[in-house]
Amino acid sequence: MTTLGTLQNDYRAKHRYARITARKARLIADLIRGRSANEAFELLEFAPQRAAYFYTKVLKSAVANAAQDESVDLNRLVVVDARADDGPMLNNRLRWRPGPQGRAMPFSKKTSHLTVAVAVLEEASTEKAPAAESKSKPKAKAPKESKEVPAEPVEESPAEATEETTDESNSSEEQES
Repeated sequence: MTTLGTLQNDYRAKHRYARITARKARLIADLIRGRSANEAFELLEFAPQRAAYFYTKVLKSAVANAAQDESVDLNRLVVVDARADDGPMLNNRLRWRPGPQGRAMPFSKKTSHLTVAVAVLEEASTEKAPAAESKSKPKAKAPKESKEVPAEPVEESPAEATEETTDESNSSEEQES
């Protein structure tokens, strides 16, 4: 996700009377809300749901609306709002299908209104960043090592010990001769 900052104007696009239920479309709306526009396009490209196609078109339209303003940096656009509201039933009526024992069973062809709003995310000021860090939980400190080192006798390495013994044996041989 992106860091919090201040938002400028938002640019909206809508697809009204989309032939998909709002419940199915909300799954994709929740997926892209709060993400950068570029990241949202990538997610929508690989999402297997049918609503991803609808939201791709609406997001492209919202980005195109933002591109009309020359002061907007398209690489810094963030999806600030993605919604799927209930629309009316198709032709404003229930449909009927045959049911068991001569009954008629109603069903409805639902529509929805898809909305996407994008805005440019401004960088948060550097003065506010340290304040956010200070509010976080303090990190665990490493355990302190004791400064006292136990006094142990220094032992010689085996190589040094053999050199001294050979020196002593050489000196004893020299004295004998």
